[in-house]
Amino acid sequence: MPAPLSAVESSPELPTHADVVVIGGGIVGVFAAYYMARRGMKVALVEKGRVGAEQSSRNWGWCRQQNRDARELPMATKSLDLWERFTEDTGEVTGFSRCGLLYLSNSEKELDGWARWGEFARSVNVQTRMLTAGEAAERGRATGKPWKGGVFAPTDGTADPSRAAPAVARAIMKLGGTVHQGCAARGLETEGGQVCAVVTESGTIRTRVAVLAGGAWASSFCRQYGIRFPQAAIRQTALSVTTAGKDIPAALHTTGVSMTRRADGGYTLAISGRGRVDPTPQLLRFAPQFLPMFQRRWRNLAPGGLEGIRSGHEGCARWRLDEITPMERMRILDPKADAPVVDLTYRRAVELVPALAGSSVTAAWAGYVDSTPDGVPGIGEMPGLPGLVLAAGFSGHGFGIGPGAGHLIADIVGGTSPLVDPRPYHPDRFLASARGKVADF
Repeated sequence: MPAPLSAVESSPELPTHADVVVIGGGIVGVFAAYYMARRGMKVALVEKGRVGAEQSSRNWGWCRQQNRDARELPMATKSLDLWERFTEDTGEVTGFSRCGLLYLSNSEKELDGWARWGEFARSVNVQTRMLTAGEAAERGRATGKPWKGGVFAPTDGTADPSRAAPAVARAIMKLGGTVHQGCAARGLETEGGQVCAVVTESGTIRTRVAVLAGGAWASSFCRQYGIRFPQAAIRQTALSVTTAGKDIPAALHTTGVSMTRRADGGYTLAISGRGRVDPTPQLLRFAPQFLPMFQRRWRNLAPGGLEGIRSGHEGCARWRLDEITPMERMRILDPKADAPVVDLTYRRAVELVPALAGSSVTAAWAGYVDSTPDGVPGIGEMPGLPGLVLAAGFSGHGFGIGPGAGHLIADIVGGTSPLVDPRPYHPDRFLASARGKVADF
C-alpha cells in the first residue's frame, strides 16, 4: 500500500518555456526547484505521478549528521539549518524538529565504531555524545533493558515524509514556479549537442537546463543518451503503528529495529538495511560495481522476486518520445511490502519497547532505495550532454539532505559559490571504477 502522503494541487498550465525544468518531484527535486525559484529563475517541475509519492514519503524521516559519510557530512550539516529556515521563510510546515537522535547498543564493535566517528565529528564541530551504560539506560528507559552504551545526537532531528515534499511544492508555486503532476518527462531534445527542451507527455518545454532528480528512474533515463550512471534499487519495507507510550524517544535506533515518532503520535518502524534485491536487467548490467556493497551487506539482503521487472524502472530498453514510456505505465513505484519483514519488525519493536504491545499496525509499505556503488549521490552537470544536471543515487540518505542537495543544484545551475564542495558528488567518479569491469548492453 502507498505510504501516507498529503496532496498538493498542480499548476493549471504547462509552460512553453522555462529557465530550468526539474524532472522528478521527490524531496531533492522540489528543493532544487524551490531554491532556483527563490533566485528568480522561471522553473517548471514535472512529476510522472504525485509529488513525494515514491521514496520521499516512504523513508524514516531522519535528518541526521550522525554516522554520515565524511563526503556527505557538510551537506547534512547545512541541510539541518535549511530545514529550519524553510518553514520560517515560507510558512509551510514540513514537520521538522531537532528532536535529537538516540542510538543504543550492546555491541562493543558497534560502540567503538560510533566512538571513532564521534572523534571525527567533533573535529568538524558536529555535536555528538557517547553515552555510558547508565546514561543509555536512562535515555532508553522505555525499553526497560540494560545497554552497554549508545550515542545521542542532540542537534539532529526528523521531518514528516508525508508532508515535506508537498509543502516545498506549494512554496515553489508561491514563488511563481509551476508544478505538474501526472506529467512524465519522456526525454530531451538537443541542439548543437546541448539540451534545448524537455519533452513531456503533455507537451514540450523549451529550456537550456534540465535537472534530472528521477530517483530510481534516473539511470534508465540517462541510458537514453548514452550516459552510464550505475544505480541499483533495494526494496525496503516499513510500517506504522499506533501507540500510547509516553516515554518512547522521538527517534531511536538499535541493530534490531528503529522507530520514529509520527505527527499523529504513532511510530514508523523499520529494520535498518534490511531489504530485498529484485533482479532486473539494469542490476545485471551494473553488478560488478555493486558486488562489493552486496558482499558487505549480505546478512541484511535477500533475493527478491519479479517486482523490479514489473515496475520497469531498471530496464535497459530505449523508448521513443512520441510513444508511451515506462514512466507512464508505472506512475508511482509502489512495490509490495515484505510480509515476513513486517511481522519481524513488529515483533522486534514490541520486544524492544513493551509499551508497543497494545499497538496496532495502521499501514505497511515498501519503497525502492536508489543506490550508487559507494553510497554517495551523483550530483553535477553531465559533460557528455551540457545542460543536463544529474541529482540521483541518494542511497537512502536523500530525505535528510534534500535541502542541501537542492541548494547545491541551484548553485551549480546559477553559477554561484556552492553551498558545499561539489567535487565529491560528481558522477564522473563512477567512470573510472567501471572501466574494464563490465560490458555495456
